[in-house]
Amino acid sequence: MTPFTLPPAVLRAVDAANAGDIEDFLGSFAEDGAVDDWGRVFRGPAAIRGWSDKEFIGVRVSLTVTGVRQNGDTVVVSAMVGGDGFNGPSDFAFTVEDDRVSLMRITG
Repeated sequence: MTPFTLPPAVLRAVDAANAGDIEDFLGSFAEDGAVDDWGRVFRGPAAIRGWSDKEFIGVRVSLTVTGVRQNGDTVVVSAMVGGDGFNGPSDFAFTVEDDRVSLMRITG
């Protein structure tokens, strides 16, 4: 749980990642939602699951939210990333449409 105020779909994605719950993570996305991991785009549940199994939830990611800013329908979540993959500060830009994440872009 984060002390920052996040739109429900973004909060669901972050909480699911921290809980290691791939089904709830996928459920936070629109059916045609996508993850853009530094230009590598994974669209739809099967592609997002494949990416996550190797590089996100599958490597026991943890996200400690350190900041949130909003620009229109995009919410940028700054976080300290931990786990057995990448570790360090990163930004995740979530675009939300109709109460679901349409895009999670890892930006830095």
